[in-house]
Amino acid sequence: MTFASRGSSRPFSGLPATAESVAEHRARLAREQEHAQQRRMEALSGQISITNTPSERVLIWEQLHGLALPSNPDHKLLVVIAAATDLQIEQVKEVQKLRVACRSPSPETRR
Repeated sequence: MTFASRGSSRPFSGLPATAESVAEHRARLAREQEHAQQRRMEALSGQISITNTPSERVLIWEQLHGLALPSNPDHKLLVVIAAATDLQIEQVKEVQKLRVACRSPSPETRR
């Protein structure tokens, strides 16, 4: 698509030199979607993999869902997280306790 310039006799293209065709754009989007789906499937596998620690499995779950592990030990979401990560509820609560302990300043640092 070429247009005549108002201030110059040189024609110019309305598209940048690196513009891709519609077919190329569709192919690129399809590849990106395929890669995203593959990464998601790998993450889903990782969240139940016994080679990952409970903390790693919970972290993967958080990243997949964009949610943080609740700090309330009676939160209903803990059961959902345990089921999705193939962990026991006690293991999820242990991860929760470890995180709270890491966030809380020790008595020596409060002085």
